[in-house]
Amino acid sequence: MKKTKIISRNFEMAMGLIGSIIGIFSGSFLIFLESFGQAHTSFLGLVAIAASILGLFSVYYVRKNSEIAGVGFIIATMFVIVGSAHINVISGIFLLIAGISALFRK
Repeated sequence: MKKTKIISRNFEMAMGLIGSIIGIFSGSFLIFLESFGQAHTSFLGLVAIAASILGLFSVYYVRKNSEIAGVGFIIATMFVIVGSAHINVISGIFLLIAGISALFRK
């Protein structure tokens, strides 16, 4: 009888959750800056928040299907970095690490 190894996906979940929460706060900060007239970034803030929500959905799916979750994390990384200029790089790094780990860790 073949023994199957169960892999814990807690690392990917933690990294994705941290990156998504930071992304939501950073996107909200960009929208907050728009209210003071400092920058015209409300659309970019909304893109960053939407991508962070995609990251949260990927956190949910990481235990069910890690390949789909990894692709979701990487897509969220691209949109978070594009959507938030340079404010949200830390969130993108966390999401990218979670995505690469979910795709390649066996």
